[in-house]
Amino acid sequence: MKPVDLRSDTVTRPTDGMRKAIAEAEVGDDVYGEDPTVNALEAEVAALFGHEAALFVPSGTMANQLALSVLLGPGDELLCDADAHVVTYEGGAAAAIGGVSTRTVVGTSPGALDVDAWLAQVRRPGYHALPTSAVAVENTHNRGGGSVLPYDDLVRLRAGAPALHCDGARIWNASVASGVTFAEYGLLFDTLSVCLSKGLGAPVGSLVISTAERIERARRRRQQLGGGMRQAGVLAAAGRYALAHHVERLADDHARASRLAAALAEFGVVDPAGVWTNLVLLTVPDPHAFVRAAAEQGVLVGVFGPRTVRVMTHLDVDDDGLERAITVLSAVLRG
Repeated sequence: MKPVDLRSDTVTRPTDGMRKAIAEAEVGDDVYGEDPTVNALEAEVAALFGHEAALFVPSGTMANQLALSVLLGPGDELLCDADAHVVTYEGGAAAAIGGVSTRTVVGTSPGALDVDAWLAQVRRPGYHALPTSAVAVENTHNRGGGSVLPYDDLVRLRAGAPALHCDGARIWNASVASGVTFAEYGLLFDTLSVCLSKGLGAPVGSLVISTAERIERARRRRQQLGGGMRQAGVLAAAGRYALAHHVERLADDHARASRLAAALAEFGVVDPAGVWTNLVLLTVPDPHAFVRAAAEQGVLVGVFGPRTVRVMTHLDVDDDGLERAITVLSAVLRG
């Protein structure tokens, strides 16, 4: 029997409709700016978020780093939270590639946004202190359990930040969960990165979103990083299909995550009230042993910390798969 893979929403495989879109994609050389499907995807996503332009890139890490590169120069300071993807999972790229100095805010819990505390950490120009050039937030927040940052808090942060970047890898989930539109989110940020290969189910790709001038600079930087792609329309077509067919259905993933949390709450490993979107964090004594035991029964989940297991619902897990996962994880917790 095929395992139920709940390790991440990145493990999805293209649907039949998406594969058809890939096969029929009109393509050209994107480095020359001649791939019509890439150009259409970039225009569509830019308009969706109310910005002038967007740039299609291979990965979310590249998207974040390109966004930071057009907001900050070598030696400039980025303020973000201590569990942010840009400082936790991107291999130190901000410093190694961009020469960016990062300063982090430790929240009361991962992903929490205490606006007053953050604004108090923004250094203004003057004396010998390095001023803060930009602030980055993550929405939804991975290490925050898929939490959605409150829109009103983001508005307040926008008012006090010198420049604001959003790591919006899962901003699709944030919008579906909160009702805040993509355009409303877009108005708050100078740059955004959005990912097509997580909840939306495309095989590859992210986009950087900003002004036309910044995106032209990001395009040159993309080439320097080896991110120029040729007939990338076959990938962009998957992204366009995902935007047309896989956004509203994210609500199904959220509902399944809530059902899983409610079913496992009796074991004291999760508070269902803390499940915002498609991500469930379980607190267990030995995550490695838990993951091994679940895998032996055909359910794959991931170690996420010294006492934490991450479980993520996604496009490839239907109701039957979820019920199987609940049965197996419950048995592991009992055993």
